[in-house]
Amino acid sequence: MVKDNQELWTIILGEIETEVSKAIFLTLFKQTSLLSFEEGVATIAAPSTMIIDLLQKRFYQIIKKAVDKHTEIDAKIIFVPKNVMPNNNPEKNGPLFQEAGKPTVTIGHLPRVKKDYTFQTLAVSSSNQLAYVSAQTVSRKIGIAYNPLFIYGPVGVGKTHLMQAIANDVYENDEGKKIVYITSEEFTNEVVEAIRTNDTARMKKKFRSVDVLIIDDIQFVAGKERVQEELFHTFNILIDGESQIILSSDRPPSEIKKLEKRLSSRFAGGLTVDIEPPDFELRTAILLIKAKKYNFNLTIEAAKQIAEKEHDTRGLEGALLRIITQSQTLGVEISSSLIKNVLSNGEHREIGNYRPDELIKNICSFYKIKPTQIKGEKRDAFLVKARQIAMYLLKKELDLSYVEIGNILGGRDHTTIMYGVNKIEGLLLKKGFSEEIQMITSLNQE
Repeated sequence: MVKDNQELWTIILGEIETEVSKAIFLTLFKQTSLLSFEEGVATIAAPSTMIIDLLQKRFYQIIKKAVDKHTEIDAKIIFVPKNVMPNNNPEKNGPLFQEAGKPTVTIGHLPRVKKDYTFQTLAVSSSNQLAYVSAQTVSRKIGIAYNPLFIYGPVGVGKTHLMQAIANDVYENDEGKKIVYITSEEFTNEVVEAIRTNDTARMKKKFRSVDVLIIDDIQFVAGKERVQEELFHTFNILIDGESQIILSSDRPPSEIKKLEKRLSSRFAGGLTVDIEPPDFELRTAILLIKAKKYNFNLTIEAAKQIAEKEHDTRGLEGALLRIITQSQTLGVEISSSLIKNVLSNGEHREIGNYRPDELIKNICSFYKIKPTQIKGEKRDAFLVKARQIAMYLLKKELDLSYVEIGNILGGRDHTTIMYGVNKIEGLLLKKGFSEEIQMITSLNQE
């Protein structure tokens, strides 16, 4: 029987330690603590905002899985800096946490809406200007201007940032607004769970009574008939009630295969805008903004050097964090040679002009499984390992986007692919595992 938060967190950390490399555990998890666990919300303290950002982006699902397992509920995870203490007056209608007498606010109605994803922290250029202006208009005239707002573009161009900026802006101007931000995968899980428990009324109330509904990566509802039916009715009720709907996708509505025509028509019934990949100037601006967020002094020349090597938003931030970490670890200033050294570790090795299906075929041959198994839904340990290796190699060797990899591997969500790639990157630190990867990749050279 778990006695207190400290004991519970010790058990959870023990579980997480088996899922990540020793270096990652010592760097990111060792100094964390469980501040509170109340009403299904686990509040976790970490030493710095940089560590919090890494935990949220790369290890949220691992933490949630462990917390859910040992609390036996579907928990929500909130991260706070260690100098933030809980508000001891639960009766008071106000912020959940206070820091040195300065009140903070909980932005949005889901912990996944990040308070630093605002219009002010988004770099703007010709590639995203129309989407930026449209989003600002929507946030000030919810349910009236551009409803629905449909934003599309490839992975890493800032769609999620822009949608969460709308949520933050709406909430800042009216805390009474009910805002729901969710991915299409989470929406699908809600529908499935409601059907399983015969509790569709609760689910309908949750989504049909909001002021703003934001669904990320809507393309993944394609081919799921019951989910599309529920979304169709929810869509109609919200539009009729002048609630705002905001959707994102990697492609325009007309190009989403296996999407019902009635839904495609409604998705395109408002304003559809695209975001193009960031150009060099925008990538440089993004790096300077991100560096400021981490309270790190980055020169414009250093930002330009990084921007020349990395081309999508997520890659930019990941590269910046690696460079900052290396600089702090070595105790040296960021220099051209340091940047070159850090980024060269992530360069893609040429292994020939083979196709994704050939790579998957070789992985399956190595592990003696079938391509249908690696693309299927079964989660046996040996299949999960092979599947995540496929995710990693498709990303690192063929430089495919997370969305492209998800489509190749049975229509999986891009967040699942990101988790799989990160998991293998952690395992590569273990003795013997890198040799296993080399043996697989050598098959592609034959």
